[in-house]
Amino acid sequence: MARYIFITGGVVSSLGKGLASAALGALLQARGYTVRLRKLDPYLNVDPGTMSPFEHGEVFVTDDGAETDLDLGHYERFTGVPARMTDSVSSGRIYSNVLENERRGDYLGKTIQVVPHVTNEIKDFINVGDDEVDFMLCEIGGTVGDIEGLPFFEAIRQFSHDKPRGQCIFMHLTLLPYLAASGELKTKPTQHSVKELQSIGIAPDILVCRSEHPIPEKERGKIALFCNVRKESVVAAYDLKSIYEAPLAYHREGLDQAVLDAFGIAPAPRPDLRVWQDVVDRIHNTDGKVNIAIVGKYTQLEDAYKSIKEALTHGGMHNRVKVNVSWVDAEVFDKEDAAPYLEGYDAILVPGGFGERGTEGKIKAAQFARERKVPYLGICLGMQMAVIEAARNVAGITSAGSEEFDHEAGQKRFEPVVYHLKEWVQGNAKVTRKQDDNKGGTMRLGAYDAVLTDKSRVADVYGATAIEERHRHRYEVDTTYRDKLEDCGLKFSGMSPDGRLPEIVEWADHPWFIGVQFHPELKSKPFDPHPLFRDFVRAAKENSRLV
Repeated sequence: MARYIFITGGVVSSLGKGLASAALGALLQARGYTVRLRKLDPYLNVDPGTMSPFEHGEVFVTDDGAETDLDLGHYERFTGVPARMTDSVSSGRIYSNVLENERRGDYLGKTIQVVPHVTNEIKDFINVGDDEVDFMLCEIGGTVGDIEGLPFFEAIRQFSHDKPRGQCIFMHLTLLPYLAASGELKTKPTQHSVKELQSIGIAPDILVCRSEHPIPEKERGKIALFCNVRKESVVAAYDLKSIYEAPLAYHREGLDQAVLDAFGIAPAPRPDLRVWQDVVDRIHNTDGKVNIAIVGKYTQLEDAYKSIKEALTHGGMHNRVKVNVSWVDAEVFDKEDAAPYLEGYDAILVPGGFGERGTEGKIKAAQFARERKVPYLGICLGMQMAVIEAARNVAGITSAGSEEFDHEAGQKRFEPVVYHLKEWVQGNAKVTRKQDDNKGGTMRLGAYDAVLTDKSRVADVYGATAIEERHRHRYEVDTTYRDKLEDCGLKFSGMSPDGRLPEIVEWADHPWFIGVQFHPELKSKPFDPHPLFRDFVRAAKENSRLV
C-alpha cells in the first residue's frame, strides 16, 4: 500500500510545485522506491485539450490518450514513469463525473453536495493504483486559499484522516521574499500561508521555501517555530541555472531525508545519484553550441512548446553542446522572404499547432530548409507544412493546402493534400470522427505504432523499423498524393501498420530533413534523449561546423 505525499503551494512560481514534485520523485527513485506522481487541478475545464496554449501552456499527452497539464511532462522527464489518464484530473472532470453519477441514479435521489459527493469523487481518484507503488505524490494545483481549490484541500484532509496514521504527509511550498532595502528575508508570507492551510485542517510536515538568497539559521528556526514544523523539515529551494540540477540541489538541502523522517522510515537505502550527476555534468561541460530556430505561432509563451524546448536540451546534452533556441514568429514572414529571418541558424524546427494563422510562414521555413540544406524537423503540423511546401514547389500542385484552412475560412481555396481524419484503427477497433464533432478529446490521441522503411534515415536514427509514438491531431497527409511526392524525392518513410496513414516523411537528397506526424518531444528525458532529437541536434552541430 502506497504512502502519500500531498504537495500544496503558497506564493510560488508556476514551476515551483511541479518541479519540486518531480525532483522529489526522482530522489525517492534513486533510493530504490517506486513512485507515481499525480496532478489535481482546480480549473473547471473538463478537457485540458480545449484550452488555448496562451492560457495554460502546452497540453501534455499520455500513452493512453489523455490530454493533461504540462506538469505531467516534468513528472515523466524526471522519473521516467509514463503518465496515465488516471494521473491528472480537474475540478471540471470531478464535477462532470458527479453530475453523471447523479443523472444515472447512483446517489438514490440524495441532495448533491460538495461534501461528501465531490470530495468522495476526488478521494476515489487519489486511491487509483494504491497498491502499485511505494510512494504516491499528489500535487494540488493553484494556491492555498483559492476558492476553486477548497474541495481538493478538504478531500486530502479527509483522505489523510481515513488512512492509518503515518501513511500521509503534507509538503507546502512558499516564497521567502528578499527586501533589498533592508537586506533581509521576510518570513511573514510563509507564516500566513501556513496559517491559511492550518485553518482548513491541514498541518504541513515539510516546508519548501523558495528563496533567491541563503536562509540564515535564525530565519529557519523562526519559520520552524511559528509554522510548527521541525527545523530540519524547513528545506531551502534556491534558484538554479538548470531545472535538472533540482534533484541534486534538493538532496543537498535534505528534502528526501525530511520525507523519510516524516514517515518514520529508518534505516533507508542510500540514494544512487550517478544518473543526475552525469546529467548535470553534461549541462555544464559542453563542447560548443548550436543555434536552432523554432518557427511557431505561440512564441510569445514559451510554455506552449515546453516539451520541445526540453527535448532540444536533452539532445544537446547527449551531443555535449549548448542548444540556443530562438523563438521565431511564423507570422512575421507570412508574406515576406524567410531568408533574412532564418539565416544564421544551424537547424530549423517547426512544431505542431492548430489553425491557419502563421502557416504560410511555416511553409516558407520548410522551403528555406529544403533549398539551403539546413537540418529541419517538422512535428505534426510542421510535417504537414513540409508536405504542402513540397507539393506546391516541387510536385507542381500550386494550390496545395489543408482542409483545416478551408474549414476555418468557410470556403474551398486549396487542393487538400492534408485532409480531416475521419477514421482510423485503435487497437482492434475502428474510430470514426466527423468535422462537426465536439472539439474536446476527439483527436487521434495517445500511442500508436508505426512501421519504418528499412534503410531510411529514420530507421537508422531509431535503430529499428517498428516504433510507438504519441499523437495529437485531427488532420492527416493524404496518401493519394504519395506517388507524385515520392517521385519528386519526398519519401514516406514511416506508415501506420495498416499502411493507410503517413507517419514520417523525409527528403532523400537532404542532409537531414524529417517530418513526423506524432510528437516525439513527449517521450524525451534528460537521461534518455529521444532518438530524433539526439540526431537532430547532432545534425545541427555538424552543420554549425560547416558554416
